Amino acid sequence: MTRRIAPTDIPGLLRPGMTVFAPGVGGESAAIVEALSRTPEACRGVHFAGVWLPGINRVDYAGLHADARSTAFFVGRELHASFAAGRIALMPLSYFEIYRYLRDVLPIDLAFVQVAPPDKDGRLSLGIAHDFTPAIMSKAKCTVVHINPRMPATCGTASLALEDADFIVEAESPLLADDPIVDPVWDAIARNVATLVRDGDTLELGIGRVQNVFSALTGARRLKIHSGAISAPLLALVENGAIESGPGAITAGMALGDARFYAFCSGSDAVRFAAVGETHAIATLARIPRFLAINSVVEVDLLGQANAEMVGARQVSGTGGIVDFMRGARLSPGGLGIVALPATSGEGGVSRIVAELAAGTAVSITRADIDIVVTEHGVADLRLKAIDARANALIGVAAPAHRDQLANAWDARRRRM
Repeated sequence: MTRRIAPTDIPGLLRPGMTVFAPGVGGESAAIVEALSRTPEACRGVHFAGVWLPGINRVDYAGLHADARSTAFFVGRELHASFAAGRIALMPLSYFEIYRYLRDVLPIDLAFVQVAPPDKDGRLSLGIAHDFTPAIMSKAKCTVVHINPRMPATCGTASLALEDADFIVEAESPLLADDPIVDPVWDAIARNVATLVRDGDTLELGIGRVQNVFSALTGARRLKIHSGAISAPLLALVENGAIESGPGAITAGMALGDARFYAFCSGSDAVRFAAVGETHAIATLARIPRFLAINSVVEVDLLGQANAEMVGARQVSGTGGIVDFMRGARLSPGGLGIVALPATSGEGGVSRIVAELAAGTAVSITRADIDIVVTEHGVADLRLKAIDARANALIGVAAPAHRDQLANAWDARRRRM
């Protein structure tokens, strides 16, 4: 029987030993987070699990109490203290494997779900976050549903009935939001990526500044989107007629933007939301002709392999969906796996095209999975190239000040092979 409760009643539902699913990205409920933060003792002995993205989801659930623990798939700045203390178990899984892990392996005692107000049939839309919640909806022993008037109802493959909820909380609270960042370097990268995009292609773009690529594609036509995430820069394509008309031209797992963008996601029949089990399935991606996966990484070495999750020995992110999308693009007829990154960091002093990944650094994408590397200095096409030609192509898109050093390092490395 469904019970209606106040946000202040939520901590009373937790018990030591429970595994609690707390959704990330736009599914994160500010009302629930506030209730737990105000009553940290309720989190004693509780194990939290969720997909919380660095720089977006800033709550450290394992940090709510010294005896709380969490299973995470990314570790950003906000989680470092708990990760260092051993309170966070980091699972290095791709998005599709995370979905299967949540669906098939991890028992869920209590699940938090944020939804839009019910429609005329009593159905509750998952709004801007269809990514991982569908994996646990049918298995959670108890479901706490936060009905948020600010959550837009969207066209999606999953929804809840009112009677599916064990507890309902009705509270208005802000959704997570994100504003595009003006970045001249990424604007230059975007222009170089745009030279690879053809009319009629289907695009995937990772979350973050790589989505600025959309702004360079306004002259394209009949583009389609199949992505884990969409954000506000996509509106420029829509408004300039670059997106194919008709229902379902845009498929995504979640959205992150501002109120205007969320209104678009709710009001356009072009936008369809789906779970990660669909958006990141390699079998699905392989059936999409001319699928271009465009993702950012931390660094690429001269073998053509990429690190997308560590800076030095420090974990700053996670495996994410990049592996799924790059491999799906490789199988797509006419597809391309594209990695984009600024050529330097540290005001130009550190090259992000590196001779070798440092010892202990994770290889997020193997050299067999990358087709093209793009920086603000150009496009390195690695397809069907031998190792020396690949290294020379990558040196060619490094910052000019670092090219001689990289060339010398490659010569030395080749002598060791």
